[in-house]
Amino acid sequence: CCCYFYFFTEKERGREREREWAYEAELLTVPDGWKEPVFSKDDNPRGLLEESSFATLFPKYREAYLKECWPLVQKALNEHHVSATLDLIEGSMTVCTTKKTFDPYIIIRARDLIKLLARSVAFEQAVRILQDDVACDIIKIGSLVRNKERFVKRRQRLIGPKASTLKALELLTNCYIMVQGNTVSAIGPFNGLKEVRKVVLDTMKNIHPIYNIKTLMIKRELAKDSELRTQSWERFLPQFKHKNVNKRKEPKKKTVKKEYTPFPPPQPESQIDKELASGEYFLKANQKKRQKMEAIKAKQAEALSKRQEERNKAFIPPKEKPLVKPKEASTESKLDVAAIKEKVKKAKGKKLGALTAEEVKLKMEADEKKKKRKK
Repeated sequence: CCCYFYFFTEKERGREREREWAYEAELLTVPDGWKEPVFSKDDNPRGLLEESSFATLFPKYREAYLKECWPLVQKALNEHHVSATLDLIEGSMTVCTTKKTFDPYIIIRARDLIKLLARSVAFEQAVRILQDDVACDIIKIGSLVRNKERFVKRRQRLIGPKASTLKALELLTNCYIMVQGNTVSAIGPFNGLKEVRKVVLDTMKNIHPIYNIKTLMIKRELAKDSELRTQSWERFLPQFKHKNVNKRKEPKKKTVKKEYTPFPPPQPESQIDKELASGEYFLKANQKKRQKMEAIKAKQAEALSKRQEERNKAFIPPKEKPLVKPKEASTESKLDVAAIKEKVKKAKGKKLGALTAEEVKLKMEADEKKKKRKK
């Protein structure tokens, strides 16, 4: 009876949990087409208490472009009551709130705008950051790879041939992506920026972007199905296995471990022991000297003979290949010599561009007929 009661209560608890999860899922799901209401002056009629400002430096090569588009930047920021100044001497851009500013978050968006302009993003794309449903992310990739050549290769892999990989990533995430120097700037919705950051960091960790692009394409198709929105998508996503190929080269000389023996190795013989065994120990000083000189001369003679052999190698003629006799022509493929001779005689009788004897006669007859007709 106790077991049955325990089982029944556990079952009831499970059902309660499922109801709670279903209710939470309903609360978390955002209805299609819903947009956050725009922050207006009525929400903050008194404005801000204090002025706040942000400044950022820009590289020398951006000076000419910023000088051209700065009136447009000021115009876009003035609509939100934010002042902007460009200092060409210090090479900096500054944004500052005014007394009319009512949106407290607009200064953060203005700061992101000047940051994007400094990172070589075009004004047409950077100005989108002032919209409520658009955010930006500047990913620093310079310190992720130590080797400079490897860093350049991986950065180029992110861009792809003719920027095809970058275009595919932009279409899947609805973000504008700009790769410049040691940073990657992205502008778009929050979900897209999250995916862009993941792809960029994985690429710098030597994971090819094509794997992440395939996953994003599958997720995009699954999101269209309303039934699959609340389910796990892991069974649909591809599982890529990482292969760690060991590129360690094997050493030329491999040390083979000797079998273990409890006995120590025999003591090596000393120089005196070797001399006693050979009998050199009992020789006189002049005899030892003469013996050394004879050994040196023998070595020199051996080296000289080897050197002479190497020099003589240049004078040894190479082995010639045996001559192959030409095969006799078959009777079928023999040429008709008599016919060729007749052709040559006829050709000698002719001049280049000259007419044959028969052609000359025919021409003369034709000329005579023409003369008679004229008469």
